[in-house]
Amino acid sequence: MTRGNRGTDHVWLVMMKAMRALTRYAAAGVEETGLGLSDFGVLELLLHKGPLPVNTIGPMVDLTPGSISIAVDRLVAKGLVSRVESAEDRRVRIVALTPRGKDLIVSAFRKHSGQIKRVFSQLSAEELRGLEMALKKAGKRAAALMEES
Repeated sequence: MTRGNRGTDHVWLVMMKAMRALTRYAAAGVEETGLGLSDFGVLELLLHKGPLPVNTIGPMVDLTPGSISIAVDRLVAKGLVSRVESAEDRRVRIVALTPRGKDLIVSAFRKHSGQIKRVFSQLSAEELRGLEMALKKAGKRAAALMEES
C-alpha cells in the first residue's frame, strides 16, 4: 500500500494500534486498584446492570463459561460478590455485588473513568460522537457478516 492510499486496511491497522495502546493504558490503571481485567469487568457490569445470572455475565464480559465460574468463585472468596440460587429456577445462580464489592468497584471505576477521559480529552464533542457512530456502524456490520457466514 502506498503512503497516499489510506483505505480500509490502513484504518483497520490504525484502529488496532489505538486499541492496543488504550487497552494497555486502561489495564495498567485497573491493575493499580488490585483487580485484574476480568474481575474489573464483572464488577463493573454488576455495578451498572445490577444482579445477574452467572451464565449471562460471561458473554457480556467475553469470558467462557469455565472462566466466568472461576472469576465468580474468586470474587466470592474475596467477599466482593454473593452468589445465590434464583427463587424462580434453582438451576440458576444470581451474582450480586456485596457492599464491600460495590465500594471497591465504585472507586476503581471512578479512577478508570478519569483515565479514559484523559485519553479522549483532545477530541471535541463532535469528534467523539463521530467516532462512536463510525465504530458502532462498523461493529454492527461485522456482526451481521458473522451471522451470514
